[in-house]
Amino acid sequence: MDIQYRKRVAKNVRAYRKKMALSQESLAERADMHWTFISGVERGKYNLSLSSLVRIAKGLGREPYELLK
Repeated sequence: MDIQYRKRVAKNVRAYRKKMALSQESLAERADMHWTFISGVERGKYNLSLSSLVRIAKGLGREPYELLK
């Protein structure tokens, strides 16, 4: 079941990032993360911590729950 949520978060992060016309590098800067981590998140590679989810959501100007919808 875990993989379903990772895929959902991956899809939503990518969609919100593209909607804002941000590169992975730009989002990484806003979230204080490395761009390779953002890339991995968008591919569903990582099981995110709550802290990482919050940082990415803030970088996208969203609430964390929006990445889980």
